[in-house]
Amino acid sequence: MAEPVVGVLALQGDVREHVRALTGSGARARGVRRPEELEEVDGLVIPGGESTTMSKLADEFGLLEPIRKRIAGGMPAYGSCAGMIMLATEVLDGRPDQRGFDGIEMTVRRNAFGRQVDSFEAPVEIDGLPGPRFHAVFIRAPWVERVGDEVQVLGRVTDGPAADRIVAVRQGNLLATSFHPELTGDLRVHRYFVDLVRNAG
Repeated sequence: MAEPVVGVLALQGDVREHVRALTGSGARARGVRRPEELEEVDGLVIPGGESTTMSKLADEFGLLEPIRKRIAGGMPAYGSCAGMIMLATEVLDGRPDQRGFDGIEMTVRRNAFGRQVDSFEAPVEIDGLPGPRFHAVFIRAPWVERVGDEVQVLGRVTDGPAADRIVAVRQGNLLATSFHPELTGDLRVHRYFVDLVRNAG
């Protein structure tokens, strides 16, 4: 699969930035708002935004169950920030009616690093990414408190009061980061995911 088709869940959040990063990483990228559009993609990016709003909109647009089924069937998916929350099997500090895609066996704490005013940037070393540490942008970011046996921890914060917190994971064809690589101009995370989609195809 030379040029996989990768969708970006286009209900809310930084969709255009992900489309641009995916296009620069060798994929054909397109927004996904309807179940029929989901059927046309080889992989899916779930962007940052507001996870409770995203959960509600996914249900209203009839995408919640179709995405769950495709993920359970092996479709590669990558979630950044709110997307990480949507891929988790357990969410702490979320709304009681919040629903996600139940893809990665992990417990994620919503807004763990604080509110918008507490946003920060930090270098993160990510397993499988060549080159220097990734300059990560954290905006109202979650962190991972527990992972299942099949989950590979790819990256942790190395400095500051949140040192050693898990911020990047992979389980099979599913990838998630607490941070926003689409805002940095560094395409390594998106290239990693596009390669994952290509290999899965």
